[in-house]
Parts: sequence; C-alpha cells; structure tokens
Amino acid sequence: MHDIWNPWHGCVKKSEGCDHCYMYFLDRKRGKNGADIYRTDKGFTYPLARDQQGRYKIQSGEMIRVCMTSDFFLEAADAWRDEAWSIMRARSDVIFMLLTKRPERVAEHLPRDWGEGWENIFFNVTCENQRRADERLPLLLELPFKHKGFMAAPFIGPVSAAAYLATGQIEQVICGGENYDGARPCHFEWVQALRQECVQTGTRFCFIETGTRFVKDGRGYHLPNKRLQSEMAWRAQMDVVGRPIHYDLRDPLGWPVAEADRYQPHFGPACTHCASRLICNGCSGCKQCLFEKEK
Repeated sequence: MHDIWNPWHGCVKKSEGCDHCYMYFLDRKRGKNGADIYRTDKGFTYPLARDQQGRYKIQSGEMIRVCMTSDFFLEAADAWRDEAWSIMRARSDVIFMLLTKRPERVAEHLPRDWGEGWENIFFNVTCENQRRADERLPLLLELPFKHKGFMAAPFIGPVSAAAYLATGQIEQVICGGENYDGARPCHFEWVQALRQECVQTGTRFCFIETGTRFVKDGRGYHLPNKRLQSEMAWRAQMDVVGRPIHYDLRDPLGWPVAEADRYQPHFGPACTHCASRLICNGCSGCKQCLFEKEK
C-alpha cells in the first residue's frame, strides 16, 4: 500500500489487544516469527524515494501510516528511531501518523528540536478497551503533540472517552473489529456509544471495519473477508466528519505548502463502499482490486 511506511518490522506483545496480533498471524503464514525485530533496510528511506523525474514518490500533503507491523516506540527500535525522525523532519510537507501502545516511553524519545511538537506528526494511542483507554489517554493528553487521536482497534471491549474528548485535544477516533486467528467479537453498541461521544464533542470518527466476529442487535455474524467487513461498516453510516483538521505543512525550504498544492486523494470503483474513505490516502492505482474481482 502506498500510504504505509514500515522502517522496522516485528514487535513484542504489550497488552490484551496484542493477544491475537494480525502481524504475528500473517508472519506465521509466511513461516516467519513476528517476535523477530529487524530494520527494513530496503524500505527504511521510503519517504525520501524519488521517481525517474527526481520528484518525491510520496507527494506533499499525503498521510503516511508509520510502523503498521511494529510499534514506533518499541524499545528494540531505539537505535533506529533518530534516523526515522530525521526522515520525517526532512519531509515536513508529509503527514506521518504514529500509533503506539507505549505512550509511557514517548517523552524520553522525542527529537531534541521537538519543542511543542511538529505540525506534520499525528500521534495516536491504541485503546482496545476501557482499561487501556484510562491508562493511555491521560498520557496522550500530557504529551506535546500538535495533533492527537486514538484507535479503538482491535475493539474488544466498550470504551467511553467522553472526559478525554471534552478537552478538545483529540482530533480523531478510529475503531474497528479484530481479524484473523482467534478474533474476539466487536459489538455494534460499542461503536454507537463511542460515536455519540464524538458527535457531542465535534470529533472526527471513523468505523473502518466490523472485524471477523461482529455482534449487532444480539445476533453474531462471521465475516472472514476484510472487504466485506469494510462494506458492512460503510453501510452502518457511522462516520462523523467533525472539526476540520489543519496541518501547517512546510516544504524543505520552510515555505508553507498551500492547500491547492497538496495531494488530493482519488478513489476508484472498488472504493465506493469502503468505510475508510474519510481517513484514506485514496486509490494507489495498483489495480489489485480488478485482479481480485476477476478471481
């Protein structure tokens, strides 16, 4: 996918949301061990890659999800993180979305020139249930980031975040059910309740997928296909646009990147019923959807 940057791979399980980790599952299918942590040398400098005309492959204004097969603040990655920060500093015209289950480690591992935060960093914590929300959201609110959000994914227990959302610091909430081996059920009433709290505070909300096991109106559904999960979430019409989120992006010379000069996502036919459109970089033109349709 064109919106993911994995400078390292592999992780150490941290909390109950990790019990059935999708990365461990997919690595196991490939005969690998998800607990093996290594720097992805070929992909480490992906945000700096250029095309044959010398232009950056990642365009100004794109949002890139970081460490989707690891944790950016993983202890084993301490030796590589400064270089990753330097790449994000160099691409101050690109938005980098960080997600962690380790907010207690963050303050000690920010760049020296961090100040009150960089405009191109969107920092998120995982809140898979109420216990982890009450553990991680207070830390999220204390940390110096210009843009903050949280993900209830895998959504394995109800989460009430009203008091945290009321501070106005949290700009976005994403939720989605669990997938693959040993998936635990996601209940629609949890989604509805969290969405309502976002409505009341004007916070962006996106329900991206039901997960493999979904419970609605007391009835359980088995949905092993991720595209179907996304379509079912889209049909639920849970999105809340919320307050506008503005990023003061700068080019390498420090000049502001005007809205008109920023990447504008485009969506193909397969995107029509996708629940992630609100937060997505759009279609990459890989044509994989056509291949899957033919199958």
